[in-house]
Amino acid sequence: MFSGLSRFSNFGQLILRVGLGIMMVAHGLPKLSGGLEKWEKIGGAMQHVGINFMPTVFGFTAAITETLGGVLFALGLAFRSASFFLLMTMIVAAAMHLSSGDGLMGSSHPIELAFVFLGMIFIGPGKYSIDKK
Repeated sequence: MFSGLSRFSNFGQLILRVGLGIMMVAHGLPKLSGGLEKWEKIGGAMQHVGINFMPTVFGFTAAITETLGGVLFALGLAFRSASFFLLMTMIVAAAMHLSSGDGLMGSSHPIELAFVFLGMIFIGPGKYSIDKK
C-alpha cells in the first residue's frame, strides 16, 4: 500500500532535520543567552555521569551544542558530528533526570531524542542537505 512512498524518504529526512533542528535551537537559545549562572546550573548535570569539575564550561558546551548543533542538524551541515554531540547532550540530560528521581516519564524527552540522534547518525542527512551538495 505504501511501497511507492519510499521515493519520498529524502523529503522525510528533511522534515525530521528541520523540525528537530528548530526545536533544538528553541531549547538551546535561552540556555545560551542565560549567562554564567545558567551555564553553571546546566553544567551541574555532569555530576550525574561522574564529572564534578568545570560545570560552567560544560553548561556552555551543552547550550552551544543545542543551539549551534540544532542549526547544523537542520541544515544537514557537519550532520553526523552535530548528531553525535546532540546525542551526548541528551544522554547527560537523561542521566540527570533519572538520577534526580524524575523516573522514566520525566526522562522520556531526552531519551527519545537520544534515540533519534543515534539513528540519524546512521541514516544520514538525506540528499536535501548541505552535506550532500
